Amino acid sequence: MKLPSMPAWLTHYQRQWLSGDLTAGLIVTVMLIPQSLAYAMLAGLPPQVGLYASVLPLVAYALLGSSMTLAVGPVAVASLMTASALVPLAATGSPEYVALGILLALMSGLMLFAAGLLRLGFLAYFLSHPVISGFISGSAVLITIGQLKSLLGVALPSGNAFGTLTALAQSLDRINLVSAGIGGLALLFLVVTRKWLSPGLKRAGLAPKVADLMSRLAPMAAVIAATAYVAASGVDRTAGVSIVGAVPSGLPSPAFPALQWQQMNSLWLPALLISLVGFVESVSVAQSLALRRGQRIQPDRELLGIGAANVASALSGGYPVTGGFARSVVNFSAGAHTPAAGVISAVLMALVIAGMTGWFHYLPHSVLAATIIVAVTALIDVDTLKEAWHYDKADAISLLLTFAGVLFIGVEEGIMLGVVLSLAVLVWRSSRPHMAVVGRVPGTEHFRNIDRHQVDTLPGLVALRVDESLYFANAQLLEEKIETLIQTTPGTRCILLILSAVNQLDTTALGTLTELEKSLAARNIMLQFSEVKGPVLDRLHSTPLGKRMKNRIFLSTHQAFLAFTDAHALSMDTARRTPWSSMH
Repeated sequence: MKLPSMPAWLTHYQRQWLSGDLTAGLIVTVMLIPQSLAYAMLAGLPPQVGLYASVLPLVAYALLGSSMTLAVGPVAVASLMTASALVPLAATGSPEYVALGILLALMSGLMLFAAGLLRLGFLAYFLSHPVISGFISGSAVLITIGQLKSLLGVALPSGNAFGTLTALAQSLDRINLVSAGIGGLALLFLVVTRKWLSPGLKRAGLAPKVADLMSRLAPMAAVIAATAYVAASGVDRTAGVSIVGAVPSGLPSPAFPALQWQQMNSLWLPALLISLVGFVESVSVAQSLALRRGQRIQPDRELLGIGAANVASALSGGYPVTGGFARSVVNFSAGAHTPAAGVISAVLMALVIAGMTGWFHYLPHSVLAATIIVAVTALIDVDTLKEAWHYDKADAISLLLTFAGVLFIGVEEGIMLGVVLSLAVLVWRSSRPHMAVVGRVPGTEHFRNIDRHQVDTLPGLVALRVDESLYFANAQLLEEKIETLIQTTPGTRCILLILSAVNQLDTTALGTLTELEKSLAARNIMLQFSEVKGPVLDRLHSTPLGKRMKNRIFLSTHQAFLAFTDAHALSMDTARRTPWSSMH
């Protein structure tokens, strides 16, 4: 792939777009500040690492990404996966832990960038929607349970959901009531503003867009109020309320992470999973927003953009990033026209890091926990489960198993289980293809299932339509189906396979059909094909089966029916003439 020297949106930038990009950049920055601090805490990293991951990645994506409104930066699921990968390797928050987080971002970025150069954008569709829903919903519940210790001001060991809840139940007497009070009020405020602020402002006459944006900025108001209260009351000293503390000011110096084989060997799988989940999540968000404006997303460009964003995050001391749903929606609603809004957010975040980090000193951890809880609970997707349960229980079971895997086994194990389930469901469905005996709709050249429609059939001819590609998992099933039809249809002289839905014949299926043709011929039953697709036919011609069936492959099922009718009439005529001829 040839990388553009300058993005198209920049070379064709229009002056009237600037006001929308400026407004969106400012609003997203106000939203990004508390989120970057909270998600860094979720990842087990110092708060400044979240800020660092909110500057250069935005610029890198703007230069290479294809979405006009995707807001890149720290997100909840990637933060949880980062913590899951790093906790077994180093002490949380230690310099080694931070270095591993930076290396994880670099490896993830390089993987994504390489996939973009190789045009592997189709990976966006590798995981089914129910599996992704189960993974994200499970992660959201796990994050919520994990944040209870910060919300309540009590130390709990890390573990799965059941272990955390058990430890919490045993530690109720050690809850910091002041910290829990501050966090509880913040949680209540955020829930109320999320649910009722926007409708209330709209009823009061405020413009819908402004009302929605004000409700989205409630977390920043909670952060400011809580920080001011702790600074004024001194409850961090008198009541032991846990606070963020000193956050280093000044922009980090770009540096390439140290590469050690042992660390890279431990991180390659988490990096791959973070890349896959982050990419799928980003493309889903970007596509949904692009459709609203009639724009298009290029998955290969998204790989490059998100990959570059992660490499930029690593070079600036950050950790893995991807496109965030809530921020992207706000960016879109605030009027962003181009990725310039992201560049503006990056500039503003750089100013915050350069001189305003002291404002976060008294920010209580319980408020950050409340911010995370409210943000991630919105990701719990019950609607997809209900829809899948009514429409396709296999998808619903995949969702539930992925959800349970994340909660009780682990984050990495949960997503790997989801990948396996996606493939297993695909193989299971294709291994049981729909096959229908068809007949001609009277007076037409159309053929339909004899069990669903009033159709005409020809005595001695069984026309079987196969609605799936044939391969090792279902070839035997086809053979069994044909044998059953022969046994239940006396007088069968021809089996016609309609292969209009067959896109691929693998070696196993070819072998099965070859043996089947020989077996049928030995019983004076002819095997015929119709409506074979060009690529399948091209490969079939050079095989022994294709050569044996040279004159028994028809362009259409109609032609096959006509040929059988003509052959049947000829044989009947011959049968009628044979006795007369024998007398002479």
